[in-house]
Amino acid sequence: MTRPLDGITVVSLEHAIAAPFCTRQLADLGARVIKVERPGAGDFARAYDTRVRGQASHFVWTNRSKESLTLDLKQPNALAVLRDLLKDADVLVQNLAPGAAARMGLSFDALSPTHPELIVCDISGYGEDGPYRDKKAYDLLIQSEAGLLSITGTPDAPSKAGNSMADIAAGMYAYSNILSALLLRGKTGQGSHIDVSMLEALGEWMSYPLYYAFEGAPPPPRTAASHASIYPYGPFVAGDGGTVMLGLQNEREWKVFCEVVLRDGSLATDARFNTNDLRNTHRAELLQLIVGMFANMSTAEVEARLDEAQIANARMNDMAGVWAHPQLKARQRWQTVGSPAGDIPALLPPGRNSHYDYRMDAVPAVGEHTEAILHELGLDELAVKALRKTQAI
Repeated sequence: MTRPLDGITVVSLEHAIAAPFCTRQLADLGARVIKVERPGAGDFARAYDTRVRGQASHFVWTNRSKESLTLDLKQPNALAVLRDLLKDADVLVQNLAPGAAARMGLSFDALSPTHPELIVCDISGYGEDGPYRDKKAYDLLIQSEAGLLSITGTPDAPSKAGNSMADIAAGMYAYSNILSALLLRGKTGQGSHIDVSMLEALGEWMSYPLYYAFEGAPPPPRTAASHASIYPYGPFVAGDGGTVMLGLQNEREWKVFCEVVLRDGSLATDARFNTNDLRNTHRAELLQLIVGMFANMSTAEVEARLDEAQIANARMNDMAGVWAHPQLKARQRWQTVGSPAGDIPALLPPGRNSHYDYRMDAVPAVGEHTEAILHELGLDELAVKALRKTQAI
């Protein structure tokens, strides 16, 4: 079985989420990913929490199928090891503090003359130039800068997204840019410099609310779990206390919803509700009508009636519900991967391919592969011991 990135070597100076999420996906496709970590503690994301048998939830998610090499890059002999490693690498990924990689001579401009086929991907909060270039950036800060907080939450209070949306967005664009650069290199023989900004990545995902507020128009209001501009689209409580999410997309569905779910076809032509704009304007009145009907029904009965009408609906699952989700189980999306604390479950990457299976190898311990990689580079046992003595590895 051949995977798309078999034979590709990625060296990553990475921490936290954005770069590790990018490189894990490259590993999923078969790339060899060598993760460079600080001796001792390693990637600081290893210590975010201890939820997965003593390991951090963020870390086990973004670091399977990698090799861990510890190097103290402040020491010249460790930096020399990295430079040796880059001789045969295809991709260098880094999300160090602004300017740190360049100060070590690891910028694309510094490396390209001697490594013309090398692809260098820099991930940062704001990009390599501009007035915000040197600002530190964390996920919540970028969610704020990109405007996500301004449209997320309740009318009374903004709220961050519950996942690391800015990191994930940047990781996804870094991943897709690297795939594009590999394709381009196949045509030109030349490496590329990729400059991925968390602000720009999340800004792309904010384009709908940006256009909604085009030329000074009011932005989408914060509507908690409801859609800001389509109604009814959001959570509705049933008589047994359960919550059902439902969504209507067009006037045909609105008519069927009135007739089959609400059992009142006259609402379909009610002057308050006969277009989406009007339903959105009069959402408080419509909410009372809907929950008034649902108050006499169980959650299962509401879902059955929505399914009968072919109205899109879902349960508001918690994490336990997702772990046990029957659809994920039926499609065999859970696999087992190794880790320093033993085997753990892991979701397969999205998308099934008829020609290959994803690589699903273990999450590495800090420095687990250091000696093997050093020997591969030609260092003998005495040289490895010398590096360890100075804590360069």
